[in-house]
Amino acid sequence: MKDKYYSKEEALQKAKQYCAYQERCHSEVKEKLYSIGIYKKEADEILSELISENYLNEERFAILFAGGKFRIKQWGRTKIKYALKQKQVSEYCIKKALGAINETDYHKTLQKLFEQKLKMLKGEKNIFIKKRKLQDHLIQKGFETGLVQQLITKI
Repeated sequence: MKDKYYSKEEALQKAKQYCAYQERCHSEVKEKLYSIGIYKKEADEILSELISENYLNEERFAILFAGGKFRIKQWGRTKIKYALKQKQVSEYCIKKALGAINETDYHKTLQKLFEQKLKMLKGEKNIFIKKRKLQDHLIQKGFETGLVQQLITKI
């Protein structure tokens, strides 16, 4: 049972603070509103108000999310796309976000991760096992299979 009931105005203020703290997607804000006891109809009204006041912008969220995951965690496009889909971001915003990743930086990062993993595997004598481990590592990081294959064939 909730210990406090929030009026629509209080919930809107709480949601504004939540969005101002860091960029959020629609589903995160909805969850937050539901967690404080706001019903669907009111939650939808609050969401549309947040969007109109530019506290909530899915495209901006998607671009920042993708950029952050790429730069900080060195995720590939596949993993970023999957994470954005889990957050119920629209296909259009996902495309925009993935398009915002610099192509040159993307290939440099892939190359760097490839070389780091290759160094770690220098003790591995079996070339097939070495290639398999490299491939698995890079695909798990979210890089496209085609790009990973091109790198691995160079060994």
